Amino acid sequence: MAGAEDPAGRHSELEPVVSLVDVLEEDEELENEACAVLGGSDSEKCSYSQGSVKRQALYACSTCTPEGEEPAGICLACSYECHGSHKLFELYTKRNFRCDCGNNKFKNLECKLFPDKAKINSGNKYNDNFFGLYCICKRPYPDPEDEIPDEMIQCVVCEDWFHGRHLGAIPPESGDFQEMVCQACMKRCSFLWAYAAQLAVTKVTAEDDGLVLNVDGIGDQEVIKSENGTHQDSALKEDVPEHGKDAVKEVKAEQTNEPCTSSSSESDLQIAFKNQHLSTESQSGCKLQELKAKQFIKKDTATYWPVNWRSKLCTCEDCMKMYGDLDVLFLTDEHDTVLAYENKGKVDQAADRRDPLMDTLNSMNRVQQVELICEYNDLKTELKDYLKRFADEGTVVKREDIQQFFEEFQSKKRRRVDGMQYYCS
Repeated sequence: MAGAEDPAGRHSELEPVVSLVDVLEEDEELENEACAVLGGSDSEKCSYSQGSVKRQALYACSTCTPEGEEPAGICLACSYECHGSHKLFELYTKRNFRCDCGNNKFKNLECKLFPDKAKINSGNKYNDNFFGLYCICKRPYPDPEDEIPDEMIQCVVCEDWFHGRHLGAIPPESGDFQEMVCQACMKRCSFLWAYAAQLAVTKVTAEDDGLVLNVDGIGDQEVIKSENGTHQDSALKEDVPEHGKDAVKEVKAEQTNEPCTSSSSESDLQIAFKNQHLSTESQSGCKLQELKAKQFIKKDTATYWPVNWRSKLCTCEDCMKMYGDLDVLFLTDEHDTVLAYENKGKVDQAADRRDPLMDTLNSMNRVQQVELICEYNDLKTELKDYLKRFADEGTVVKREDIQQFFEEFQSKKRRRVDGMQYYCS
């Protein structure tokens, strides 16, 4: 479609041509993003009755629980119904959380949707995100004082959000990773370094001679060598299932009973240790012990992981106990991932969603389609400006606000076909 002629017979400056298909695809993309974030969360019923929800969209109310007060989180429905005019922090998603709205953390507010709540949810976990602060720098997002463009990435373990530049390792340029584990969580769950050598998007590995591959610097890294007794012993002491420790004890016993008498005895001891270690692995079937028999590296950095990396984690009895002790059993649950949560939201929404606009277009002639796209563009522009006010004020859009918008828009509606010329290219 070209532009109309001006009175002098010249074509006015052409605006970028956007087809109806482009408009609908953009609209669908925005809708899919919203579906992914909400993940099928109920916008009308408080989630408290479901107990600790495996994963849900959460918000924190700065009006009711400002910094200095007890942190609290509220579900999607309560953010609309009970905190509609309040200043909220969007927390994206959290795992195993039960809605706090109206409990003892809220001094002057009763939940309108589910008032009969326990005084406190002892199973909930909180961090600085509930006060609008993120990363190790403890800054808000967006940060008006931060002029450096940088994306925020959520750690899959602690669920805090971090600036890419504050993770000790720059995120892969391709963005081809599904999950990230931050520096602090890699230090706490150091068993993950053995897996990182094989599974991480940016491999963290070491050669047989101890040289580091794909890692810059030396001062902040620890090379673990399977054939070096000192290093291997050190590695096994951290996050190692019990059967691995038993192997170490047995070899140490051999050391005590048979003192070294020649330079070759050390090599014999290393071989004995390795054979004992591998024998224990094959008997237990522990994937982690198989990886620990190889060289790997520990660094003070975050790590980036591909899709389905969790399925490669060992689930033997000893490893499962270790996960429980570290409070990371969720890593063995593929349904715990944000990707699984987003996909669920898209599927749930797609099952209930129809596309009346496309059905209507199919029954229209060319002139009617042009009129519709003009109306659609006007609606899109005015609605965007209208919603921007709420975003700037940090308030939630309520049902009454949307109703008011459409009432005002309907009163200003005009037909656009009369007096207009259209040129088909």
